[in-house]
Amino acid sequence: MPTIFTRIIKGEIPGTFVWRDDKCVAFMSIAPLRAGHTLIVPNAEIDHWLDLPDDLRTHLLDVSAILGHAIQQAFQPDKVGLMIAGLEVPHTHIHLVPIFSVHDLDFANADPSADRHDLEIAAGLIRESLHEMGASGVTE
Repeated sequence: MPTIFTRIIKGEIPGTFVWRDDKCVAFMSIAPLRAGHTLIVPNAEIDHWLDLPDDLRTHLLDVSAILGHAIQQAFQPDKVGLMIAGLEVPHTHIHLVPIFSVHDLDFANADPSADRHDLEIAAGLIRESLHEMGASGVTE
């Protein structure tokens, strides 16, 4: 049975995308820790990040860096936190979160009822920054 992320990638479930290429996608978390919380997900359903082929792991981190710069520019946080937890969905995914404190990475602070309009606004800011950077995988 496909994971929820595979279903989002295939368009079976709506997602607010900011990036898509032949190896991965990035979309807004539906339970963001902070505005701008973005997930980078490989197209391949691989549960544990340790099982990623080297080239895919490198690609995911490269895309994370590009998106991290865009999030930094768009939201002006102290840092952009990166986390791989992987307990909630059995499909590797990287969390990028604009943070001002380590507490901003606490999943107890997630907003499970985030408004789709707010997700679209955050995604628009990230896409705008990606365009300014000349990034190639930006979605519309």
